[in-house]
Amino acid sequence: MLGYIGKDNSVTYLMDGLKKLEARGGDYAGLCVLHEGQWTAVQSAGSVAELEKAVLLKEVQGACGIGYCSWARTDGPGAANERIFTDTSGELKILHSGLVENYRVLRDKLQSLGHRFETDRDGEVIVHLLEENLKHVRAANDESLLVKAVQKTSKALTGCFCFTVLWTHTEGLMVGSHNGRALWVGLGENGNFVSSEVSALLPHTDKVVALEEGEVALVQADRVSVLDKNGKEKKYKPTRIDWNKASLPRGGYEHFMLQEIYDQPQALENTLRAAQLEFGQILELDTWALRRVQEIHIIACGSAYHAGLVGKYYIEQLAGIAVSVDVSSEYKYRTVPHHPGTLAVAISQSGETADTISAVKKAKALGFRSLAICNVPGSTLTRVCDNTLPTHSGPEVSVGSTKAFTGQIAALYALAIALGSANGNISKTVFEKLQQDLLELPRLMSQAVTMEYEVRHFTRKIYKEERFLFLGKNVHFPLALEGAFKINQVARRNAEGFAAGEIKHGPIALMTKDTPVFMLMPQDDLFDKMVNVCKQCRAHGAVVVAFTTKGGAAAAQKVADKVIVVPQASEFLQPILHAVPLQFLAYWIAKRWGCDIDQPPDLTKSVTVE
Repeated sequence: MLGYIGKDNSVTYLMDGLKKLEARGGDYAGLCVLHEGQWTAVQSAGSVAELEKAVLLKEVQGACGIGYCSWARTDGPGAANERIFTDTSGELKILHSGLVENYRVLRDKLQSLGHRFETDRDGEVIVHLLEENLKHVRAANDESLLVKAVQKTSKALTGCFCFTVLWTHTEGLMVGSHNGRALWVGLGENGNFVSSEVSALLPHTDKVVALEEGEVALVQADRVSVLDKNGKEKKYKPTRIDWNKASLPRGGYEHFMLQEIYDQPQALENTLRAAQLEFGQILELDTWALRRVQEIHIIACGSAYHAGLVGKYYIEQLAGIAVSVDVSSEYKYRTVPHHPGTLAVAISQSGETADTISAVKKAKALGFRSLAICNVPGSTLTRVCDNTLPTHSGPEVSVGSTKAFTGQIAALYALAIALGSANGNISKTVFEKLQQDLLELPRLMSQAVTMEYEVRHFTRKIYKEERFLFLGKNVHFPLALEGAFKINQVARRNAEGFAAGEIKHGPIALMTKDTPVFMLMPQDDLFDKMVNVCKQCRAHGAVVVAFTTKGGAAAAQKVADKVIVVPQASEFLQPILHAVPLQFLAYWIAKRWGCDIDQPPDLTKSVTVE
């Protein structure tokens, strides 16, 4: 998101910034300009260039404006894709980025007070709550009134978000607030800016101010004030950004990978908004077509392959359908039996992975229906496949997949319960319960990303070890593979993942004194078996680290050297939360070794050749 207020027409500045934001991905853009008490709004499906054409046709003018570039929820312009929201009176506009966790409760309360909502977006709650608060705070003038209402509104919201406010009563003022999500103020010669990403500011200024948690920015054409969490004005010192940096990490994070780990609550929210729709419509398959699926072939590479292994457990138990999971390059060359009713599910973040595209073409040649689970609409994979289940995780720059990986697992879970409901393997009541569990994930993920400090602190003790082992059972076995894979990728260290039941078939021979062994062991039906595995590993001198849930913490402490408690989710969704500490683990081991985390040597984000 980006806002500008100054001496010139805001459109030029907004378009330049949005072009920078577009580099991180998006297929929908919009802006809104305030001029002499009147709003002019323009939105466009497609590139920022398409938005620019629409803006030029309307001859939009105004020295104060806000704009955004994001992934669309539906085809074409419409309220469902908006990030700019209006109150009931039409006098307020807010531009929102992030996730408001308690928006349902606030929405119900505001509707009871007579507020009319145009969308189901969480951001719309902010503008209506702000409108309500303007009625109840007291101030000497309109500017002070708006600031106090913004502060009161921010305190009532929970989640990870930022927003910018414009009000027709205070045309010369733009107010920005945030909680947990980065918000930057840019200080320019002909005006000032607010943005959720510093890259959007660089076309016109290299002087920026990063707001601290709970601070509010009062941005005017010729001055900027910053209020602390107590409402008192504070002094700030702008930071000068080096224009010559080849790659500027987003949101103030040191690396893209770290930011993308923290993006996961919002990424899951974006993906799961679609899950609230009727699943057959998402897949463009009617119930009859879903019932015809008798066998599924999942094909993918790297982390997407591990996500596919998790999906196998989901689909076989929840839908009762036999699933095979292949590395794409192997699927292409092995003999694949032709069975009627086979669905090929191809998983890729970029949609440009050459081996996966070739494997899909083979599946289609065999007469199989195909489905892409992909993060990039319009990519080659989505065009080759018959249908697409989008993940909407947003751009992922770091080679080590994080938010795309967890989004893929969430999408596979959605597919599993859709199939199970269609073929009668699960009842309507069970389907609704499983769907509700899925929709709770963004809130739980917001808790999971708070584990960074504990993982970071522990890596000081173990990062120099020669080998790392990961063990898990059932749906957590693929997570053991992924945990090891992440360390291989970004830290370039020797790490291996195994099914815990295989310990005496080889892995135990790899354990020497002080070898870190990471146990993925939430409290479930297999917890006691994992406790026994912990005992065996400690008997061989290994340093046992248990990733468990609250209910298993006490028992794990008796058999492990370190226990890290992961937020509790439903049985099948627990692997998504367990992925987070494994991502932090790989990140901090790599950082302590001084590795190139985002672009490890010899690796690329998207393998577009065989």
